[in-house]
Amino acid sequence: MNINTKRLKLTEISWDDLENIHNIHTVPEVDKYNTLGIPKVLEETKSVMQPDIDDQLKKKRSRFGWKIILKENNKFIGLAGFFLSNDKYKMGEFYYKFYPKFWGNGFATEVAKEIIKFGFVHYKLHRIEAGVETENSASVKVLEKAGMICEGIRRKILPIRGEWKDNFHFAIIEDEVSY
Repeated sequence: MNINTKRLKLTEISWDDLENIHNIHTVPEVDKYNTLGIPKVLEETKSVMQPDIDDQLKKKRSRFGWKIILKENNKFIGLAGFFLSNDKYKMGEFYYKFYPKFWGNGFATEVAKEIIKFGFVHYKLHRIEAGVETENSASVKVLEKAGMICEGIRRKILPIRGEWKDNFHFAIIEDEVSY
């Protein structure tokens, strides 16, 4: 399932996107707050993509991986993902990442708002969450602009470049939005 915003297209990833996805994961600024680490070879990136691609074949979806395309020039500018919990909890969690030259344009907020809408409208979720490393002030602002509330800190939970980092835990509940 694909998502369109005013300026962006979120299109489910395919193996044709392997090189673009590998390239964005190798940018040190993009990796700064990422637990994935920089993949050394394409095979590592392939293993990261595999679950999202496999899930596309399932009747009952549990995850989505999208490439983010700038509509004005059809250029790959980032990635986003969305994970669904089991049915009992009616929750989802999302992430996004962009090439640094596309930071500060409101694209992340645009993506966050649309993924939140996607989860509440298409999956009738009760709650949508996102985590952010506590030093990542830009992403904190994005989540706040998307209407999410910081519910607390998960201490020393993120393994980033050999250190344990803290994580702000953000969420938004279905009755906090209207569409």
